Amino acid sequence: MTGEGDIAARWDELGQMDRAALRVAWAEAFGDAPPHFLSMIFMRKALIWDAQCRAFGGLTTDVKRALKSAAGGKQVRTPTPVIKPGTQLVREWNGRRYQVEVQEDGFVMNGDHFKSLSAIALQITGTTWSGPRFFGLNDRSGTDA
Repeated sequence: MTGEGDIAARWDELGQMDRAALRVAWAEAFGDAPPHFLSMIFMRKALIWDAQCRAFGGLTTDVKRALKSAAGGKQVRTPTPVIKPGTQLVREWNGRRYQVEVQEDGFVMNGDHFKSLSAIALQITGTTWSGPRFFGLNDRSGTDA
């Protein structure tokens, strides 16, 4: 299977299969017979998902890890966004405006080069901060002024 047309054809094919044929297709796709209690609709959906993963790629390792953590009742942290070089970050702190330019090898503020946003946050506030948090790049933005 290599494209959307193949996936649509597979979906039509699965729609024509009876329970016995779906069980055979399941065993071929997943290497074991499905549990007897699975509905035909569920088996069709799982089989089309498998076909899509084979055609277009499956879930990334990070997504699999996050899903496993969530299923185990753990809180899943969202990753810090990737900031492209050339981006300008602006933060006001105690009535003063700070502007930071993102570069390939770090960050520049007032002509000084820093390796991390946390180092800049320390320079600005005099205390230890999460740089991404201080600049509002994650869920809990640093808005305390």
